[in-house]
Amino acid sequence: MGTGYEERMGTEPVTKLIFQMALPAVVAQFVNLLYNIVDRIYIGHIAGHGADALAGVGICSTLIILISAFASFAGGGGAPLASMALGRGDRRLAERILGNGFTLDLFFTVILTVLMAVFMKPLLILTGASDRTLGYAVSYFAVYLTGTFFVMVTAGLTMFINAQGRPGFAMVSTLVGAGLNIGLDPLFIFTFRMGVAGAALASVISQVVSGFMVLGFLFSGKASLRLKREAMKPDGAVLKQMLALGVSPFVMASTESIIGFVLNGTLSKFGDIYVSALSVMQSCMQIVGVPLNGFSQGCTPVISYNFGRRNNDRVRKAFRVSWSVNLFYGLALVLTMMVFPAFYARIFTADAKLIETVRRTMPVFVAGMGIFGMQRACQNTFVALNEAKISLFIAFLRKIFLLVPLALILPHFMGVMGVFTAEAVADATAAVICMLIFLVRFPKILKGNTTEN
Repeated sequence: MGTGYEERMGTEPVTKLIFQMALPAVVAQFVNLLYNIVDRIYIGHIAGHGADALAGVGICSTLIILISAFASFAGGGGAPLASMALGRGDRRLAERILGNGFTLDLFFTVILTVLMAVFMKPLLILTGASDRTLGYAVSYFAVYLTGTFFVMVTAGLTMFINAQGRPGFAMVSTLVGAGLNIGLDPLFIFTFRMGVAGAALASVISQVVSGFMVLGFLFSGKASLRLKREAMKPDGAVLKQMLALGVSPFVMASTESIIGFVLNGTLSKFGDIYVSALSVMQSCMQIVGVPLNGFSQGCTPVISYNFGRRNNDRVRKAFRVSWSVNLFYGLALVLTMMVFPAFYARIFTADAKLIETVRRTMPVFVAGMGIFGMQRACQNTFVALNEAKISLFIAFLRKIFLLVPLALILPHFMGVMGVFTAEAVADATAAVICMLIFLVRFPKILKGNTTEN
């Protein structure tokens, strides 16, 4: 039997509902962004070592993104399926999806922790670590890796809390963790003189606390969709559906890691200062992307739930709200980065050479992000509608089909600026193609979702 929290997704005014659902998720995602941002701000200001330490931690981000990407199979693949099941009134199936999501997170935790611990140095060198930055990267990542399970739980299961109409609790769990991280960072980095390892330890402790809060809620009677032991038994049919739908958000996230290998590896040939600049600019791009990811977490359960109930009018309204917010928020913020790049650089470093490098390269690097909100809105809607194949193609389009070739080819003609130009061209091109595909495909999907007689 549904609860009031779930049922409001099919009854309350769409715009009001989305913002009610999205606001806690946006706050949670934005605060979660501080895990990386605060680390980099403190690390970038370590006296005498800030630029190299920042490059080392930026290199680690490639592997950290890859770890989080595997949580997409549970969260990005499972949560929309659970919302659709709840919309159809099939609570038992929704519970099996949640339970199998937890099992999937546990499986990936073991595999990733072992592989990355064994091959840590080769992976970091492949990602672009140099003799100057490898030590910082190893110090940070070796500590960070100990918290893999809680990273997977928080990233993978929080969306199931949103799916049952409880984004407020997801926000609280993230706020508590982020608050700890902000407080512990200067204590460990400067007071205890632990450097980058201290920053990693602060992140791990924060993630452990957030992870326990998420699990505590899902096991408790407060959750309308509970995590039950009997539902954790692997179910082949459920896992197949989760993996099929989750592969798109996984590719979307993991290709960011692959791009890290390509971009950092190419930029390291021109000098470590460009790797440091990339770390700063990727952090700035997260300021655009992460809150929008939170907004999408508020939109997705609304779209999936109403699609499950065959209420196409509410699905259309939800998409229009998602598209407008994604496009105009992203465009406004990107314009400020293009006009005031040095301002953003100074948030992360006091190094004059690094600030000047960011000032020259950021306007080019972020230019394509101005319209990227269109792709984010369309792609997230495809995932919410269980359109796995289209979502997968779009995920590959931006990074694999466009950015990787461009990042390898353009530097031969444009030098180091070719790397930054490649990002802009890939982002803008993918956004336009995605929008065109959506305009053709979306009406057909809804036509096939008409009410059964």
